[in-house]
Amino acid sequence: MTAARLLQQRLPDGSRRVILAEDDARVLTGVATTRQLAQIAIREGVSLLDAARARRSDEAVDLAAALAAGTLLAAIDHEDGARVLLAGTGLTHLGSAAGRDAMHKAAAAGNQTDSMRLFLEGMDGGRPEAGQVGAQPEWFYKGDGQGLVAPEAPLVSPAFAQDGGEEPELAGIYLIGDDGTPFRLGVALANEFSDHVTERHNYLWLAHSKLRQASLGAELLLGDPPADIRGTSRIERDGATLWEQPFLTGEANMSHSLANLEHHHFKYASFRRPGDIHVHFFGTATLSCADGVQTQEGDVFVIEAAPFTLPLRNPLALAAPAPVTVQPL
Repeated sequence: MTAARLLQQRLPDGSRRVILAEDDARVLTGVATTRQLAQIAIREGVSLLDAARARRSDEAVDLAAALAAGTLLAAIDHEDGARVLLAGTGLTHLGSAAGRDAMHKAAAAGNQTDSMRLFLEGMDGGRPEAGQVGAQPEWFYKGDGQGLVAPEAPLVSPAFAQDGGEEPELAGIYLIGDDGTPFRLGVALANEFSDHVTERHNYLWLAHSKLRQASLGAELLLGDPPADIRGTSRIERDGATLWEQPFLTGEANMSHSLANLEHHHFKYASFRRPGDIHVHFFGTATLSCADGVQTQEGDVFVIEAAPFTLPLRNPLALAAPAPVTVQPL
């Protein structure tokens, strides 16, 4: 059986619905958003998949056609974008330190960089035994729900950015229950769009480089994700492939376990506010900037990986300058 996925769709009249895709794709009855369905599952004490199957109708959906029509939304959202926290962890994948280390090696004058030290700590202690606390990963804040972009929609780079580059990875999707318990709803394919030139200038500018939009694929993969996920990251320019590389993700290709990354994120009480949505990017080891690619407006990022059946495609757009004046009051 094909892996179970949930999708959100907005119809031309503005109404919304949720789709359960297994061997085929069927509209669910009685729910308009994945968050609403998850709240029901928590309240009823059942899995998200069981809650979805109980509401499956006979109405079928052609997912490829819906994606082409631009009606599929990001795998999760919230009517109040401020209740969505975008964050992530870096240096989590085997080989992920190589590109980062090269960025900062010159500044370290041949000494081992902070990036490499943190990566090695993860290699040594990022997979603790059950019940134990492992090495703390790098962590970054990316923004709130206003920066979340749907598949096929543009990723907009601000006018002050020095680069707009892709980061193909998995994102964990979480809903905080009424008692403060984080529930992992599933994982989605993601493009954790970042400014690598800004980061390369000075590692202390990593925080600045991450304050960009990000895109989520339409499919929320339910259940525990496969340990070994293999995909392709591609940049298209003027209809041709400019750059393409395979990428690996999933726990088998990571220096940290998902449980360890989740612990170090949700250990902060402020990240367990009931009703909030968290999108947590798990990191990558494949970047076009490491191969010297300089993206430009109109380039299209394409990320594909089974068991997801739909690609995550986003064109790159540039925002107009928007000067900010702070007024004394």
